[in-house]
Amino acid sequence: MSSKPDIDDSLRARIISEPNVILEDRDLMRALIAANEKTMGGNIVDLRGIAMERLEARLDRLEDTHRSVIAAAYDNLAGTNQVHRAILRMLDPVDFETFLNDLSTEVANVLRVDAVRLVLEADQDTSQDKAIHSLGDVLCIAEPGYIDSYLAAGRNIPQRQITLRQLQTGADKIYGEVAHWIRSEACLKLDFGPSRLPGLLVMGAEDPHQFSPQQGTDLLAFFAGVFERAMRRWLS
Repeated sequence: MSSKPDIDDSLRARIISEPNVILEDRDLMRALIAANEKTMGGNIVDLRGIAMERLEARLDRLEDTHRSVIAAAYDNLAGTNQVHRAILRMLDPVDFETFLNDLSTEVANVLRVDAVRLVLEADQDTSQDKAIHSLGDVLCIAEPGYIDSYLAAGRNIPQRQITLRQLQTGADKIYGEVAHWIRSEACLKLDFGPSRLPGLLVMGAEDPHQFSPQQGTDLLAFFAGVFERAMRRWLS
């Protein structure tokens, strides 16, 4: 039996000079470990090999978690920037009509939603009010108590400022002609101050997964807070 290694001299020299190349290659290390196990026979348990497999599995899980955390952080940053841009756009108008129209156009585009509606409760009948009708579909006037009833959807549940949910179809009263396209929505309950009826800002999406109860609501709560303050300015 020859003592000379059966390997090309140049390859052998490179391996000796750069051993980390082999150590960092998972597939190559697996092949070497498997070859070593074959030489030991089937009656010998290689504890080092078992430990290495477990460490490798743990490393894979850590890498998956790392990627998930990075992806979540990126999504949060992108969402924050998106809401900030929408707020800046919302604060641009100097008259109420432009403010409302921008909600269903410019602001909706920035937030990437298919419909934005503002629901206001009123004690008196406004069906013949031409000024309100001139504002278009973005504004919906409802009777007192409608908002709480809409958010509860017939269930006895505690009221929250932000409600995210998936739908079979949108409400005709709120979404009008596009109601049958809406599959998920974000409902932002608004407080306009003492002695004023509440409001509701509704964002509807065709994508059933755009809004769901499992999602965070911090950014939307911030958006609702800014919107409340802007509306108080117009209502005063």
